[in-house]
Amino acid sequence: MNKRIVIIPTYNEIENIEAILLKVLSLDPVFDVLIVDDGSPDGTAQEVKRLQKVNEGRIHLLERKGKLGLGTAYIEGFQIALDKGYDFIFEMDADFSHNPDDLIRLFKACATPAELKEENLPEEEAGNGDMSIGSRYINGVNVVNWPMSRVLMSYFAGFYVRFITGMKVQDATAGFVCYRRNTLETLPLDQIKFIGYAFQVEMKFTTWKYGFKLVEVPIIFTDRTKGTSKMSANIFKEAIFGVIQMKVNSLFKRYQA
Repeated sequence: MNKRIVIIPTYNEIENIEAILLKVLSLDPVFDVLIVDDGSPDGTAQEVKRLQKVNEGRIHLLERKGKLGLGTAYIEGFQIALDKGYDFIFEMDADFSHNPDDLIRLFKACATPAELKEENLPEEEAGNGDMSIGSRYINGVNVVNWPMSRVLMSYFAGFYVRFITGMKVQDATAGFVCYRRNTLETLPLDQIKFIGYAFQVEMKFTTWKYGFKLVEVPIIFTDRTKGTSKMSANIFKEAIFGVIQMKVNSLFKRYQA
């Protein structure tokens, strides 16, 4: 059977962590979880450890010393997931802005008909992708509880990325993603440099440049109702200027497996 794991970076998510873990673990087909916690002072990691004791090895925890950045959290999480032999590796936020039920749709978008048959899922729903993206903008604008200024900033960031890179992805900054194992094994993860929203763009751009198939899956993104957003002006600044730097650097690289 296929092995799936959801990587969830956390910092001060004590209000959400139990609910998000229990929801993901309740899904059918089965998804395991890896929490990458950046030294949350609110006890997030301690709550994960409590839940680990009653969930038969399906919850993994990586504790890091302080806020080291989203990008490095995922890169370390990818390496752990690969080492543990997972076939499908997911990115997701802890705050329910991403609906855990959509993990199944992201899996289908990356699966082959044979893999869906193993899970007793309809074979015709196979997307055969190498990377699937939970997209807020593939079917209009599907964002709930964001102020209009943030919706416009995010939407036009996607337009900006497409213009600079030539990549056709509508939601390049999306953080709800599934990778096939072979995709992450092929990408030079040690060369991924960005840590904020630009990390999400860089991963999609690199995947695309290596010739992998990217599939966008329409989702509804709902802003958090508990806890505090980690968004900052510096994150958007990195995305804007980082995209240009990434594009220029790509002109001097060879993208071969």
